[in-house]
Amino acid sequence: MKFLVDMPLAPGLARWLQSEGHDAVHASELGLYQAPDVEILTRAADEARTVITADLDYPRLLALATASGPSLILFRGGDWSEADVITRMHEILNSLEEGEVAQSILVVERGRVRRRRLPIV
Repeated sequence: MKFLVDMPLAPGLARWLQSEGHDAVHASELGLYQAPDVEILTRAADEARTVITADLDYPRLLALATASGPSLILFRGGDWSEADVITRMHEILNSLEEGEVAQSILVVERGRVRRRRLPIV
């Protein structure tokens, strides 16, 4: 799978995903340190990447645009350590097929993962 890890999450997540065989980049590697959320979404869509973030604005932006992509994995519910995020990503990637992530928003909380298909109408 292809991922774009957003600025709120540590670059170590992208490195871990790479070590697991995924095509992953951190926003900082792309020079997107202070890029608007819309620019991140556009870049991810252009490169067919799933955005991984803790920024709560992304679902709203996708809904307002009635966009069918990019897919989004959103970590909610407070402070997530890098180790916690990696542990949850490991669980998610082991339990979901790539098709279940495509055209979806996955909202990751400590006790559950909710999935919403895109576009949101």
